[in-house]
Amino acid sequence: MKFFISLITTSLLFFSGSLIAGSHGIKIMLSTKGPGAANPFWASVEQGATDAAEEFGVELVILAPIVESDVMSQISTVEDTIAAGVDAIVIAPTDPSAVESMLQDAMGGGVKVVFIDTNGTNPGVTFIGTNNEAGAGMAAQYICDNVAEGSDVAILQGVMTQTTAVHRADGSHAGLEACGMNIVAEISANWDTAQGMSVTEDIISGNPDIKAIFASNDNMALGAIQALKNNDMLDDVVVVGFDANPDAAVSVGAGEMSATIAQFSYNMGYMGVENALKLANGESIPDNIDTGTVLVTKENAADFM
Repeated sequence: MKFFISLITTSLLFFSGSLIAGSHGIKIMLSTKGPGAANPFWASVEQGATDAAEEFGVELVILAPIVESDVMSQISTVEDTIAAGVDAIVIAPTDPSAVESMLQDAMGGGVKVVFIDTNGTNPGVTFIGTNNEAGAGMAAQYICDNVAEGSDVAILQGVMTQTTAVHRADGSHAGLEACGMNIVAEISANWDTAQGMSVTEDIISGNPDIKAIFASNDNMALGAIQALKNNDMLDDVVVVGFDANPDAAVSVGAGEMSATIAQFSYNMGYMGVENALKLANGESIPDNIDTGTVLVTKENAADFM
């Protein structure tokens, strides 16, 4: 039997729990950076975790801050849930260094931990997720193949305290530099659509000849597209995102976003629970588990809608 609970606590956290009766008697916590109700990426992670919990017969608690990347909210609710008792934690750390001590204490008490989406700083903990540097390099190569050498290009970065953001920034910068692009701006828009639009407005006001923008996630890419539309520049600028969320796939299919990089968020949730259960049962797992990436263009966008 499966049920879901949703409530808002006094610490302004979104909480949903999935309780599935099974023979293991094991309780696993999934802690993400934001609620699935607000971001299709996290919705897919949650679905993968829920399906795995149902398949393997474990109890699953899903926690997420209402505001994406609210690190203090993530820490407080994870601490509370650890105190209530869990066997394993599957976590996408909002700020790896900020959660390191909390997770180290939990592991000292016998709780098993795996990282998803963003790698943490705790030694010896398995990371399950995307090779973000390689994926961003794939995005850069698309721009190199579709924009003249020496063109002005920009990079919209994520939250740069997160390894995901750093790796995507590094991978895109290296790829664009290698093919001779002129990188005129590298600015954080904090994974946010509205900030993606405002940062792009600033970039294009100072760089009217810009020919391409790589955004480190689809939310920022969609914001960039809106800014370009507002300035009648969309037809002249290649925009590449990252995640292949359904809204982005629709935009790619419509010919607005040029391309995006699909990462398989469902696999992160499913494989996170699957491997956390293995650890809880005393099994060993690999240090790194790559969940895969693929370039999404107009030709295959329908597969991701």
